[in-house]
This record gives sequence, C-alpha cells and structure tokens, in this order.
Amino acid sequence: MKINLNQLTQHLSGHLQPFYLISGDEPLLVQNASDQIREKAKASGYSERERFQVESGFDWNELFQSANEMSLFSSRKTIEVRIPGKLTDPARKTLLELAERPNEDNLFIVVTGKLESSTTKSKWFQQMEKQIGFIQIWPLENKDFAPWIRQQFATHDHTIEPEALEILADRVDGNLLAAHQEIEKLLLLTESPVITAELVIQAVGDSSRYDVFDLTNACLSGELPRAIKILNGLKAEGTEAPIILWALSRELRTLSTVLTRLNAGQPKRQVFQQNGVWKNREASYEAAMSRYSIMLINKLLTQAGRVDSTIKGLEKSDTWMELHALILGMCRTDANARLIPALIS
Repeated sequence: MKINLNQLTQHLSGHLQPFYLISGDEPLLVQNASDQIREKAKASGYSERERFQVESGFDWNELFQSANEMSLFSSRKTIEVRIPGKLTDPARKTLLELAERPNEDNLFIVVTGKLESSTTKSKWFQQMEKQIGFIQIWPLENKDFAPWIRQQFATHDHTIEPEALEILADRVDGNLLAAHQEIEKLLLLTESPVITAELVIQAVGDSSRYDVFDLTNACLSGELPRAIKILNGLKAEGTEAPIILWALSRELRTLSTVLTRLNAGQPKRQVFQQNGVWKNREASYEAAMSRYSIMLINKLLTQAGRVDSTIKGLEKSDTWMELHALILGMCRTDANARLIPALIS
C-alpha cells in the first residue's frame, strides 16, 4: 500500500506494517520518515535493532539469516536495510520474498534512493507493494516549503509568526537541511512557544556588529549618516536584503497605524502600547512623527515595494542602491537634504 508522507503520522497511530520501503532523494525527509517508523516500532516492543548497508558484493543470504534468527535479547527486532544504488536482481528477489513471508517478530525498514517509474510499474514491484507500506518521497515544491517549516515547529509544540516564517523561508531558500539546522537553533534559543520575527532576525545575525533594529531606530530618528553606515555594515557582514527590507517596512506600517490612531484622537500611551512601541523606542517614534505624514509613509511603502520587486528579480535594479534610496527617504529632513549628495557619492 502506498503511504503519503503527509499521512505517515496518522498511519502510525494504528498497526504497523511488517515491511516498509522508503524511496527518495531528500535525505532529511527520508530520515524523518525512518525515525517515525523506528520510534513507533520501539514503542510497540521492537527493542532490538539490526542494520545492513548494501554495497558491492553484499551477501543477501545474511539478510535472510537475520530474518530467520531468534533474537538474543528480545522477541522482536527492527531490521534496517539501506540500498544506495540500483536494485539488482538479487535485491529484487530477496525483498519480494521477505515481503511475501512476513514474520511478526521482525519489522523491515528498507531505504532506497529515488525509484524510477519503470521500477515502480514493474510486475515484481507491484506484487511486492501489495504486501508492504511504500513511502515515496519527492522534493518539496516551493509552495510546500513554508508549510513544512510550520509543521516542524508544530511537532515541537511551537508556532511561528507569519512574518518570521517568511524571513526564515527566504533565508534557507529551499534547503531542507539548512532549514532543519535553523529550526533546531531557534528552538534552543527560546522558551516561548511562539517563534517571532525578532527572534529569527536575532538568530540570523547574532554574531553581527550591526543590527537591523539599530538601522530602523536610526531611520526613525532621522540620523542619516548613522543609518547609511549601519546599512553598509549589514551588507558587509552578509545580512540578507529581505531581512533589512522586512524591518524597514514593518516600522513604516507600524508608524502608519500609530499616526492614523493618534489623528483619530486615541491616547498616545494606549496607541504606543497596542502597537509595541515601548519606552526605549518612544524617542525614535516621536522624532519620526514630527517629520512623517500618512501621505509620506504611503510613498515610502510604495518605494519599499519597488525594493521587494528588485529582490525578487521583477525589476532590473541594484537592490542595495534601492535600499539606500529608501533610507534616504525615511531619514529626509531639511538638515539631511544637504548631506544626501555627499552620502550618495
């Protein structure tokens, strides 16, 4: 029977098959599937584990012997077989025979690389598939990558904010092993059940001299030379442009909300608290509100949209020059206007 990877957890909540075949070229997904089956087997009393690595000259009789031997320490054991190459005639014959003659004291986990359709459509394989659990693993498509990251956090009883998920997905760029490492690091860095965008950014740049939050504060305060210096420092240290754009855009959206609510007559203290403007940032926001209007913020957000299009390759322009231009706009004051030509050059 075929078992979709997304359905494996549900499948393992019931009875185990005596034989599982896992096929795929995504090492992390293959390993996760193997781990899930192994954990279920251990909980079901398969306490002994035996492993075989199939290489040139492998003696398939050893596998038969292991399947027929009584365990020395347990009445049940898991037998794992890894086949990195193609399935040879002896391999096909042995796997089919073991699948058709299940032993309730043994549980087989066989892992192979990607199986071609000519193999999965062959008569012998279709005959074997009726007796086993077949898990065929495909590389994740782009649309499935962010949900996969979210699910990894969910398995550890954590949730991740949408903006944090977007930043993390951009950072690892479809690399599952890199994503796994970042997820493990984030889980170690917090006791909170919620993974925030701030945490993701801190984890990304925890060894940096410069900080994107220093950049946003400089922009809000109108400190143009300092903002340009921080931006150049972030670029030199390898901070990704999408992270910088996210931080700047978030401040612009927050500032727009704050100004709109203040213009509607809501108390400043209440508006600040509701929008996460804490005391250590009030001075920066006060400085920005003295210079910004809703119309100006909308223009800056449109400019941020152009930066985003440049990052995604939708517009032909230099991303870092566009970020410089955005910062010039955010820091613009009468005094800074005289500095802009020198800073650009």
